[in-house]
Amino acid sequence: MSERSVLVTGGTGGLGGAVTAAFAQAGWRVVVPQRESLPPAGPAAGVVRPTADLMDPVAVARAVEVAAGDPAAPLRAVVNLVGGYASGGRVHETPVEEFERMLAINLRPTYLVTQAALPYLMAAGGGAVVCVSARAALAPFPGAAGYATAKAAVLAFANAVAVEYRSAGVRCNTVLPSVIDTPANRAAQPGADHRRWVDPAEIAPVVRFLASDESAPTSGAAVPVYGRA
Repeated sequence: MSERSVLVTGGTGGLGGAVTAAFAQAGWRVVVPQRESLPPAGPAAGVVRPTADLMDPVAVARAVEVAAGDPAAPLRAVVNLVGGYASGGRVHETPVEEFERMLAINLRPTYLVTQAALPYLMAAGGGAVVCVSARAALAPFPGAAGYATAKAAVLAFANAVAVEYRSAGVRCNTVLPSVIDTPANRAAQPGADHRRWVDPAEIAPVVRFLASDESAPTSGAAVPVYGRA
């Protein structure tokens, strides 16, 4: 697989480290944009780490150029992991600014990165986009209307990309985790039954599969990765 590149956003996070490792171990050229203030994370070999603010269209375009910049390893996959969660009150208790913040954090980077990468994927003869929604997009829970709405929007966006770019050979699929077993989530919910959560190392192979040629017939899928929850 060394003749192809993958762009992984959010590659320094709890899930991102596992996904980055999965692609690097499979021999992909992996590009992980990150903020300059963040230290490198994940495997060093084969990973390119340009600095970029993924909320900024200009910075996103530059990061995608880096990902597509090796003629020997054209960009063939994009994995959109950037997102965030904040709990709050019910809808009438939540300021619109907090609602809009969830939309921006979860949807804007996914849109900008996918938008910038699509011309390169088409030029390479096709490829795959993998987005991360959440179980909450299908089964909301109290106090997270903004988060659930944002993740539902990610799912709808991915389905739109799948339809619009099918004839160009670009596929787009979505994974829907339940609670991911990361240090941050354990710290936030120390009393939860962590055995029911899904490990990042269990999600990473699913993401890699959806980005690979083995899943070539699959586009527009929403894949649950719930673990035992």
